[in-house]
Amino acid sequence: MSLFFLFAIHKKSKSCFPFRRVYAILLYICADFSDSYEKMTTIQAEKSINLRRQVRKLSIPIFIEMLLVTTMGATDTFMLSQYADDAVAAVGVANQLITFAFLVFQIINIGTTVLCSQYLGAGRRDKMVQVTAMALLLNIVSGVLLSMLLSLGAPFLLDLMGLDNDLMSHGCPYMELVGAFAFFQALHMTVSASLRADNKAFYPMFVVLLVNVVNAVGNYAFIFGHWGCPAMGVLGAATSTVISRGVATVTLFIILFNRHIPYRQLMDAFHAPIAELKNVMHNLLRIGLPSAGENMSYNAQQVVITYFINMLGNEALTTRMYVVNAVMFVYIFCICISQGASITIGHLVGDNRYHASYKLGWYSLKLGIAATMVMSVACAFAGGTVLSFLTDNAEIIALGSTIFFVDIAVEIGKVCNIFYTTVLRSVGDVNFPFYVGITVQWLAGVFCGWLFGLVFGWGLVGMWCAFILDEGIRGLIFVWRWHSKRWQQRSFVK
Repeated sequence: MSLFFLFAIHKKSKSCFPFRRVYAILLYICADFSDSYEKMTTIQAEKSINLRRQVRKLSIPIFIEMLLVTTMGATDTFMLSQYADDAVAAVGVANQLITFAFLVFQIINIGTTVLCSQYLGAGRRDKMVQVTAMALLLNIVSGVLLSMLLSLGAPFLLDLMGLDNDLMSHGCPYMELVGAFAFFQALHMTVSASLRADNKAFYPMFVVLLVNVVNAVGNYAFIFGHWGCPAMGVLGAATSTVISRGVATVTLFIILFNRHIPYRQLMDAFHAPIAELKNVMHNLLRIGLPSAGENMSYNAQQVVITYFINMLGNEALTTRMYVVNAVMFVYIFCICISQGASITIGHLVGDNRYHASYKLGWYSLKLGIAATMVMSVACAFAGGTVLSFLTDNAEIIALGSTIFFVDIAVEIGKVCNIFYTTVLRSVGDVNFPFYVGITVQWLAGVFCGWLFGLVFGWGLVGMWCAFILDEGIRGLIFVWRWHSKRWQQRSFVK
């Protein structure tokens, strides 16, 4: 089209004054630029659509996986609630400590996701294999050590949390057994992180589905003594948890060697020069330590808040456990969107496509906010009904129903925090979320939780008001950080 237009201009302009020829040439340039801009815009639009489709493609299996994980926790809570309310509270405190301990594994796993995503985006699959191999080695060692600590130190740790003697008889056996096999979770998390970074999120989802079935059947059999099994109560829930995690770990390794990284290729990664392996370990820790530090700070905050709530009585503690398990369904979609977006953005950063990363970040955040707000409002209105299925205690039902409505304000800030802490890590900006988290969580969350809940006497509602301040302040800071684009040029792939 452009050549034809230029030829026509040349023929016509022979009899024209010079200014007309200049004018004709300018028309040609404008027409050619318009064609080029239209093509470029079309290509950019198609790329943007593909990137959004990629986020959804990753987020859907992650969403199903997270939904199944949350369902497994809710199933445990529901089945134990049929056994005893005290069992729910005791296991809730034990799981709080176990979850906090699992953050040690996140030191390596967060680094695994970030490095694997960026190396795959840069087309360096050999480095991705090295990262996975070193991550597995580090988490095997840390998993065994942590298993010994949780199992042998269960009585001391639960006593440190101020657990009553009545609850100790439930919480201690549970933590001793589940803690002894914590290394299963270390291996599970590492393999899953590597698979997701390679756009293979379907496999972890499938494994969690299998785990849910094994755990539900095990709970039914061992808690209540069905099908000839002994009625073990809380210890039965622990037994079911251990068996299901063991099945998950074995299945994931079968998938790893057959669908992701062959066994021989994984072993050959350890034959790389020592300097390369040290560099991989350095980067894993450089990403993982501040990232896991922020997670540890948040979970330590929750442990301290749980300690404060324990001072309010068993009803308040049990209410918190019920509400926390229910609210997990509210922000689950945001977690999935943030993980899917972080992997895709990690690929883009590895390929030096920063503007596309910036735009995709805003799109994904809006998607997460919309879904979370719908779920939060629905949960608030259905909260009383849900609690009535779990317990007959009128005080727990009334208090929990109020908390569900207060929690709507909490979720607004929480969406931004979940999303941006995950995405900022994926681009290499790992220190900023840590500094913000450790400052605001303890000043706004813990201090105000103590002030509102215990000093002012607002109880559990006061604790939740402190969460509004904590999540809201951090959310605003992270939105500013992304908008400022100061996270660019922090990629680990050079």
